[in-house]
Amino acid sequence: MFTRQAPRFISSQTTVFARRARLYSSAAASYEHILTSTPKPGVGLITLNRPKALNALSSPLFKELNDALSKYDENKDIGAIVITGSDKAFAAGADIKEMAPLTFSAAYSNNFIAPWSHLATNIRKPVIAAVSGYALGGGCELALMCDIIYCTATATFGQPEIKLGVIPGAGGSQRLTHAVGKSKAMELILTGKNFSGKEAGEWGVAAKVVEGGKEEVLEEAVNTAESIAAYSRVAVVAAKEVVNKSQELSLREGVEFERRLFHGLFGSKDQKIGMTAFAEKKKPEWSNE
Repeated sequence: MFTRQAPRFISSQTTVFARRARLYSSAAASYEHILTSTPKPGVGLITLNRPKALNALSSPLFKELNDALSKYDENKDIGAIVITGSDKAFAAGADIKEMAPLTFSAAYSNNFIAPWSHLATNIRKPVIAAVSGYALGGGCELALMCDIIYCTATATFGQPEIKLGVIPGAGGSQRLTHAVGKSKAMELILTGKNFSGKEAGEWGVAAKVVEGGKEEVLEEAVNTAESIAAYSRVAVVAAKEVVNKSQELSLREGVEFERRLFHGLFGSKDQKIGMTAFAEKKKPEWSNE
């Protein structure tokens, strides 16, 4: 939840990609702080779009983000979602101007930033973060809420809230610890040190580290999203659910939960389609039912 004063900056790469992506979009909504498009069949793309503020996160931005995520989640034509920013910043943190004047009473009674967790708690389809540049504070937390992180080697992650006299408030202390372990997370959060995209890959924070910039990492993320979207939507949602449960349940409880969903999929049309197609050496044509 940390950002620095941003220079006046507009990414030409972001603008070019957004224009290309809109060519594929059949019903892109109009937002002030984000861009939406469908760059490949079955893929919903959300681009954070506050370039002058290095995509600093705010309540108005998250209201739009949550709306776009929900619409993609409900859209039967979308199978996976990608969130990205600019070449210089995925999201450099939360908007300090919004937070600075808050009192405990106001933050607590209004449950400040609770809506920021909508992605992690309510979105059932897979979400991939394509990160380049800064992903600090809330930006790091937003990336960690996603199911998969792809990043550039030179991306900069961090939870520097301690430097502002506060702590992570959107799940950073919990999700970062799950990703890197207690000792490393404690070091990062207590010192406010940043870590690179290369380190994110080495520590298991990121699934893939891509050489190049925003365009290259976004292409990788969109291609993976397209691949996921080509499978049975029923099975994909179930797969995401069982992996997420592994973070909450004991091994025995998790295996039992997995088995119940595995059994349940034998009641789907897509299980019959998939296994019949495999036996007949054909490509399955999913019903998503």
